[in-house]
This record gives sequence, C-alpha cells and structure tokens, in this order.
Amino acid sequence: MKIRIKFSKTGNLKYIGHLDIMRCFQKVMRRAEVDIAYSAGFSPHQVMSFASPLGLGVTSEGEYVDIEVQSSQSSETMLERINAVMVEGLQALSWVKLPDRAGTAMSVLAAADYRVAFDQPVPEAVRKQFEEFLSLDTLVVTKKTKKGEREVDIPPLIYQADLQEQTLFLQLCAGSAENLKPEQVMNAFMDRYHMEPEQLRYHVHRLEMYADLAEDGQERRLIPLERMGEVIV
Repeated sequence: MKIRIKFSKTGNLKYIGHLDIMRCFQKVMRRAEVDIAYSAGFSPHQVMSFASPLGLGVTSEGEYVDIEVQSSQSSETMLERINAVMVEGLQALSWVKLPDRAGTAMSVLAAADYRVAFDQPVPEAVRKQFEEFLSLDTLVVTKKTKKGEREVDIPPLIYQADLQEQTLFLQLCAGSAENLKPEQVMNAFMDRYHMEPEQLRYHVHRLEMYADLAEDGQERRLIPLERMGEVIV
C-alpha cells in the first residue's frame, strides 16, 4: 500500500539538512510502529521517498514523503501515532492512500508555492523594480548544478508572482527536469539592480507542492500532491 504523508518543518529545524530529516522519519516510523515495507537485498531499508528537499534556513508547511506499508489504520489514527513520537518542529499533516500505479511525489512534482517574507516593508522604488523584473520576457542566469553550471531563462519558470507590502508570493516550476528556487529568483533580482544582500533581507517559507495533471498540449492543471490520494477512514 502506497502512502503519502504531508508534513511541516518549522522553527529551528530549518537549519537541519535533508539527510537528518530522512533519518528522523526512519526513527519515527519505528517508534510509531508503522507497518512500513522494507526493500529486498543484503541491506534492507525502509521504502521511503521525499518530494523535494528544502534548503537550509527554509521552513515549510507543504512537505511530502512517500512510503510503502504492509497495513494501515485510519488516517486520523496514523497521524496521532506519528505525531506522538515526532520531534519538535516536524508535524505530520495528512496521511493518504495512493493508487497502486501512482508515481512518487518526486517523479510527479511540477510546481511549488513559496512565501518570501521581507524583514522590512518593500520601499516604493524597489517595488517598481520588482514589477519591472517580473514582467521580463527573458532573463538568462547561470545556475549551478551537481554537474557544473548551465544557463537558464528564468521568467518561463515563474508561473505566478504577487508582491505585497512585505511579502512576495511565488509559484515556481519544480521537479527533476526544471526547478527554480526562490533564492535564485531573489539573487537574479538583486544582481540585476546591483543590490547587496543586506539591502533586502528575507525568509523563505514553502506553502505547497503540486503535480500537473494536464495532458500534452493543455494548460497546466496543478493539484496539491496530497489530493492524489484518499483519506483512509
């Protein structure tokens, strides 16, 4: 049985890396006595896959991990069991059963929502620069990857943007093929207008992650990853 767990990561855990979060969930599965499936082979491990690791310093209320279990009680009961042994700063928000042929959260991920909260209200002059920046049809930046560097045109990867007094909402392309992070958007903005990091301090919070159900040739049809499954009653 495939299960998708939505969880939040807040507080000081924003400074904990992905590998430690993964180890934490493995311990939580054992302590909560989840009937989780293990891989075959010489060194079996829990069948577990995360959607998209958060960067250090980023909080979230829209994280996902997929697991496989041999059996499950109701979603409500499983959440109670998990959260009873969860560390402070992590909280399981939903537990849904996926269709047998559903792809992993990592493989179907297509977009993500972010809230960029500034330490101070955005000055009017900077607001106008943002409006200009977000209206650009093309802006090629150099993106560092595990394999080196490559040039990326970022405007097509910004699906939505809304700047308010002290908050910037962004919906960005996400996934294995293309992935744009809020930090890359902010770095591109500050580089374009020759700003120092101290001039625009901010904190990033991930709100949600989405799959795209649109077929070839159709416009995007995004749904939250948790809605690909059903609550167990």
